[in-house]
Amino acid sequence: MTCTDFLSKLTDYFDGQIDAALMVEVKTHIAECHHCEVVLDTTKQTIAFYKDSEVYEFSPELRDRMHNAIMKKCQPAK
Repeated sequence: MTCTDFLSKLTDYFDGQIDAALMVEVKTHIAECHHCEVVLDTTKQTIAFYKDSEVYEFSPELRDRMHNAIMKKCQPAK
């Protein structure tokens, strides 16, 4: 398993949608690759942090401004 393979399966890993054989590969890779171990740990911590956080409501104006700014950044460069 490569780091790219690991990253492509990260969501499935957290969703519990990964078969046993692939889970063995993922765990082996994490044990051998410090970078992916850090990614996994950081992602776990981020999920735990946000699960315990309260929801903030934005005003419709702020929500629209943020949405427009994100969409503008996501557009391909011209």
